[in-house]
Amino acid sequence: MAVSLVLASRSPRRAELLERLGLDFTIEPADIDESFVDHLMPSDHAERLAREKAVYVGNEHPEALVVGSDTIVVVGRDVLGKPRDEEDAVRMLERLSGSEHEVHTGVAVAHLGRVESAVERVRVRFRRFPRSFAEAYVATGEPMDKAGAYGIQGYGSALVERIEGDYFAVMGLPVVRTLTLFERLGWRYDFGGLVELEKDEAGSAGR
Repeated sequence: MAVSLVLASRSPRRAELLERLGLDFTIEPADIDESFVDHLMPSDHAERLAREKAVYVGNEHPEALVVGSDTIVVVGRDVLGKPRDEEDAVRMLERLSGSEHEVHTGVAVAHLGRVESAVERVRVRFRRFPRSFAEAYVATGEPMDKAGAYGIQGYGSALVERIEGDYFAVMGLPVVRTLTLFERLGWRYDFGGLVELEKDEAGSAGR
């Protein structure tokens, strides 16, 4: 038995990661309010939005595996989302220059009325750079649709001194976490496809 896979995101990075796994999927972005809720911890916020995205699209495709994900960048007590404009992107990058920040990526999978979710937290340290370097990076256009105003997989790799944790979570989709959620819902990744687990296997994976 085959299962359809839907990505509830317009992020090309998340799509790229699913493509790297050889999975066939469709893209259907979730139309939800992504505003930060002040009383929530960053990890809770990322997981909440991931779940809302998966459920929103999952309501239209209940038999599919629907993947929702959300990424936020936290430095000190500041939560950095996507930049409003180029000046805002430069400001974010100056804030991150020479310091360590955390990336919180929530992922959720909805299937047959169930939702499983998790959060991956990664520490990233930027090298120190002048404003002119930040401006030159922003001029490439790469940072404008990314939390924290950088993409680790592109030109933004020139900003990163080191990371502690899942590189793919910084890209926007923690791969191993996602595959684990598939297993909790009864489906195992099989190098290019998804195979339905026996009921006892699925039960073990969910524990």
